[in-house]
Amino acid sequence: MSMTRRKKLARSPNVLVFFTDQQRHDTTGVHGNPMGLTPNFDRLAERGTHVENSFTCQPVCGPARSCLQTGRYATQTGCWRNGIPLAEDSVTLAKLFGEAGYDTAYFGKWHLGPDASVGPVPKAFRAGYDTWLASNVLELTSDAYSTTVYDKRNRPVQLPGYRVDAITDAVIRYFNGKDRSPDQPFFSFVSYLEPHHQNSRDDYPAPAGYEALYAKNTWVPPDLRALGGTSASHLPGYYGMVKRIDEALGRTIDALTSLNLLDDTIILFTSDHGNHFKTRNHEYKRSCHDASLRVPTALCGPGFDGGGRVSRLVSLVDLPPTLLDACGIPVPSQMSGRSIRPLLNEHFRSSNDWPDDVFAQVSESQVGRVVRTARWKYSVTDPTKNGWKESASDRYTEAHLYDLKADPWELNNLVGKASHDNVTKVMRERLKKHLKRVENATPKITPAPPTPAGQAKVSDEEASG
Repeated sequence: MSMTRRKKLARSPNVLVFFTDQQRHDTTGVHGNPMGLTPNFDRLAERGTHVENSFTCQPVCGPARSCLQTGRYATQTGCWRNGIPLAEDSVTLAKLFGEAGYDTAYFGKWHLGPDASVGPVPKAFRAGYDTWLASNVLELTSDAYSTTVYDKRNRPVQLPGYRVDAITDAVIRYFNGKDRSPDQPFFSFVSYLEPHHQNSRDDYPAPAGYEALYAKNTWVPPDLRALGGTSASHLPGYYGMVKRIDEALGRTIDALTSLNLLDDTIILFTSDHGNHFKTRNHEYKRSCHDASLRVPTALCGPGFDGGGRVSRLVSLVDLPPTLLDACGIPVPSQMSGRSIRPLLNEHFRSSNDWPDDVFAQVSESQVGRVVRTARWKYSVTDPTKNGWKESASDRYTEAHLYDLKADPWELNNLVGKASHDNVTKVMRERLKKHLKRVENATPKITPAPPTPAGQAKVSDEEASG
């Protein structure tokens, strides 16, 4: 490497993606949770840029990960359900940062390897990451206090401690270790399993003693308070896992500070999807509701400190181009998202240049599609299709319409009501535009059967809001 190149790289910011699994946005203090679970995330959001309205584009583990690695929607990556590997020739963040001279490293849960690969991931399916300490399906090769991951030679590595701490310790060793060249900036991606449930037992194993901390006077989000599901038994453990994740974030920031790396490092915190605790279907996600789609997201570091609160709607596919843009790396034209950096400009925030809706695809539990604006949520599904076997349909039926201004917890489905015909038409056309843009498809959408109006007709102006 030439001296000129070294000097150039030394001025490039490091990047750390801190990625959680199945974390609701309202676990955080900045989103109103009163339990004090996330002081470190809250400080990061307040110091940097808080993406207040952040949504996954696919509420399933593997597909969401493919979207974050590529900046493309799940049907575009081909990973539209779990168990489909990310194509070897995919243009990924690791490859793009690597080509720009970055050292790239991955830790934790991958979920994009070949279907037969439970733990080890063949090198060809690691999306270009150099340093590797991960498991393809971490929930199947680990438990709360027994963490097995695999190194770049696919040798099993047993990490000590609670799973969150075990992964965090490995990341900190990387920051301070010989595997990382001090002449190169790093692009490091740490993917935690928490606060995802432990599949084998269908529970949420918090660190010892942490579940008891949140078993009394537990704050229950209004949707769970109304619908129940498994929240009564699972929220204390879930909250305990969120607490330990936030402590890991604090430890990571402390490590970067002690190594004089923090001021030169962009940190992105986000999650793959949320958790509705079996209130919307028989499990925890895979639905059109904000409990599944809305996630906590914040950035800090060069270019993002002091960015304030971004209230515009942002999709998971917008985050890869954001990171590339912040580091001066050209954003590939095939990426479906766009950098949010212009939203840090007050003039741009109030302009019409940013999309006023987000689009999501839902698989496995259904073949579904969703569009959401600041006020309205509209979803369709094909009840004749198997969401594990088919990625899309040429014929959908309207399933949900929610007025998020009057009903933020999505408890009153308005689909089919004559009073909301105007809204339904507007949202149907919005969805069709996304389907054409993302999937190059023009499916037929069958209106929901009419139901009594129940209230005054919505005006055209309200329908477009």
